[in-house]
Amino acid sequence: MQGVRSYTILQRMVSKDPFYLGRLQDYYALHRLIPSYAEIAALVGVSKQGAVKFVDRMIFAGYISKGPGGRLSPANMFFARPHVGKAPAGFASPATEALGDAITIDEYLVEHPSKTVLVEVRGESMIEAGIHDGDFLIVERNTNPSLGKVVVAIVDGDFTIKYLRSGKDGMYLEPANADYPNIYPEESLDIYGEVVGQFRKF
Repeated sequence: MQGVRSYTILQRMVSKDPFYLGRLQDYYALHRLIPSYAEIAALVGVSKQGAVKFVDRMIFAGYISKGPGGRLSPANMFFARPHVGKAPAGFASPATEALGDAITIDEYLVEHPSKTVLVEVRGESMIEAGIHDGDFLIVERNTNPSLGKVVVAIVDGDFTIKYLRSGKDGMYLEPANADYPNIYPEESLDIYGEVVGQFRKF
């Protein structure tokens, strides 16, 4: 009976791991560190031994890593978010939450980490392309993007975000706002990178 009871307790603890992990993720978002085993125990309401076993499961699952001296730090999966399905933007459909694979924002948006930077948008010249003031753009360093792509360019020494176009006089930059004119370089036009994604807070 003791063995059955121990298995039931372990099963219950494992079933609560997503809740415990959520508490740990919220703690990390606030403090930017993984707490000690004793602090984890207090945070999720288990014994210190239970916290050790929980952390071991999280290490095995790829959510936490243990470095030199036993220091705990978030692993890649720690930042993954559950993909719960698709929601139509047209007619409504019955609401069901189908839990799919967890993905990280970085995995979804960044294909070449060593060549990727973030650029914050300033101004309204690209609003008709859905790019608004305050948005963050994922920009991949690429000095030779295809025509028609949204790029971060350096024109006559100034940074700007526009469509890359070509005309009879060469390359120029086109805004996505009728209130702004096309930009034709007077001296130089260099492409810093191509916009491959964006995000914003609502």
